[in-house]
Amino acid sequence: MTKRFVIEAVMLAIYGELLHPLEPVEYLIPTSTIHELDEFLHSQEPIMYDSEEEKHVRAMITEMLQFFRDPFSSKKMEKTLVAPWSTVTFPIRPNVSLTVVKAEDNEMWGELFDPIETELLLTSMRFEAPLITDQDDWQDRILEYLLPVQFYDIEDFNFAVEDGISRDDWM
Repeated sequence: MTKRFVIEAVMLAIYGELLHPLEPVEYLIPTSTIHELDEFLHSQEPIMYDSEEEKHVRAMITEMLQFFRDPFSSKKMEKTLVAPWSTVTFPIRPNVSLTVVKAEDNEMWGELFDPIETELLLTSMRFEAPLITDQDDWQDRILEYLLPVQFYDIEDFNFAVEDGISRDDWM
């Protein structure tokens, strides 16, 4: 059975192991995080501390942008992602598919979360899929405000895929 997770597009570029899971995985990616890839690519701020890792991550971001800008992919997204919460799925590897979601930031949490965080949270709630993140401060805020969202730290990804915690166990 395929496990679903909500994730930012840039996390897939930074953590390449996410694209090689042992079990089938579907990543739900809000469109705003795909647009954010351009910002990361053209930013002068380093993404990684190590210069070799920096080059690799920027190459992965470029590859992801090329995939989403490919005429087939972009046309499919343009035609399918019309209504709020519409989705389009792309199988990209034998065990991995990317589902792009036209998420809608409804400013539900105002200044507690930025618009992309809000879209990730709302996507997680709407599709009842856990978040994957490496941002400790965001995890702390999710817990502090008792949001009904399951999340896994990136370091627990293999556990999430292999065993995980069912929604009934954490609700």
